[in-house]
Amino acid sequence: MNQMLQEAEVQTPEAEEVQSPAATTPATPEPPPAPTHPRFAKPQRVAFVQSSWHRDVVEECRIAFLAEMEARHVTNIDVFEVPGSFEIPLHAQILAKTRRYTAIVAAGLVVDGGIYRHEFVADTVIKALMDVQLRTEVPVFSAVLTPQQFHETEVHYDFFRKHFAIKGVEVAEACASTLHSLERLRGQVAAGIVG
Repeated sequence: MNQMLQEAEVQTPEAEEVQSPAATTPATPEPPPAPTHPRFAKPQRVAFVQSSWHRDVVEECRIAFLAEMEARHVTNIDVFEVPGSFEIPLHAQILAKTRRYTAIVAAGLVVDGGIYRHEFVADTVIKALMDVQLRTEVPVFSAVLTPQQFHETEVHYDFFRKHFAIKGVEVAEACASTLHSLERLRGQVAAGIVG
């Protein structure tokens, strides 16, 4: 019996040596599956209002927004361009009043031009967008950004292009989630469950 155990022990190292290198190499993990997003019960139509001031930076938000919204099953998106962020709220209000849009997204870059306090402009725009949303009951989302510092250098342009691309995805996520939530809520109100 001892002899059988010894033979088994002797055979074990040989068996390990015979294994192929591929068998001992850990498998490369597969990438996680692409997220699946819920579909809407009714078609959604969104307006995207973009300022043309620093267009090459702000358009990164629009590009990322459109791609993310398509992944979230919203493809009816109309794009509007205005001169600057200050002009966005009036356009948003007129678009909301048409009742053609289930949401409106605003994108712009308000920077310190050295002549006036840019925070006042940004604050006015954001408050006006909130007023439009509350008056019309059409959700309005803001990707109107006001950096503390923005210099006309390639480093800042590159940084804010990347930042606006991230904001485009984030505002798309917020828009789609809110539209789903409002769709459920309005359905519950119509059914008499809420209200």
